[in-house]
Amino acid sequence: MNHSGAESDQRAAVHVTKDKNGIDQVLLRNPRGASALVSLHGGQVLSWKTDHDEELLFTSSKAIFKPPSAVRGGISICFPQFGTRGLLEKHGFARNKIWAIDENPPPLHPNDSNGKAFVDLLLKPSDEDLKNWPHSFEFRLRVSLAEDGYLTMISRIRNINCKPFSFSFAYRSYFSIADISEVRIEGLETLDYLDNLCEKERFTEQGDALTFESEVDRVYLSSSGAIAVFDHEKKRTFTIRKEGLPDVGVWNPWEKKSKSITDFGDEEYKKMLCIDGAAVEKKITIKPGEEWRGRLEICVVPST
Repeated sequence: MNHSGAESDQRAAVHVTKDKNGIDQVLLRNPRGASALVSLHGGQVLSWKTDHDEELLFTSSKAIFKPPSAVRGGISICFPQFGTRGLLEKHGFARNKIWAIDENPPPLHPNDSNGKAFVDLLLKPSDEDLKNWPHSFEFRLRVSLAEDGYLTMISRIRNINCKPFSFSFAYRSYFSIADISEVRIEGLETLDYLDNLCEKERFTEQGDALTFESEVDRVYLSSSGAIAVFDHEKKRTFTIRKEGLPDVGVWNPWEKKSKSITDFGDEEYKKMLCIDGAAVEKKITIKPGEEWRGRLEICVVPST
């Protein structure tokens, strides 16, 4: 099945298939052969490959692909709660739900569809969701793969309630890396961060780059520029840009924590790094009829 998301360029292809549990997934392919795989389970990006078929995202070998479990890896949507900062299940319910393909989405800016393979997904709350979190919303997600291989996710959340509501949000992004000990992150220097390993205490980043030699679980605050992840061994750099998402989550469970996570391999921490475009410290509040928009754009380039 070819989907309307590729009408602007016949060479950009969109195909809907099913996974082994019968859940729809959408394969986006750009003219150069790069691809992204989006599951309707959680609206989650499970795979993002270069035109050389090299996987850029990490998914655990022990990941569970069956709702109501969220899939450990890829890029998942944390909504309406980040982590355990609230009364809902960890990271909220959006990543555990089955989304729908939105055949007639309200238009986005023309630049957001030109020459791209894209799919639009829609999530509305179930009766059960409304019991746990009594706010009516429409959540539209566009995932697009550009001709240059850039992966973009745009979330639009509309309040169709009669009263305002507040939420936290993150794109939980698991990057595939060669070796966590050889990776550095730039773009976080001088920022304040909340350290989840120290009861969310606030610190200021002192280093000019972040490197890893033990467990890290932090939320960096008010980051405006791009974040760069340098993977020395694979000689590539991920660049992460975001709009509407002031914060950046950084997570690697390291050795001890890895052994306690059931859907994560004991040694897999060496090959992954989570970087989240997020809104955590200050919740987003939207009034009735209003819409919030959060955008994440990721690209990968060979390091010089």
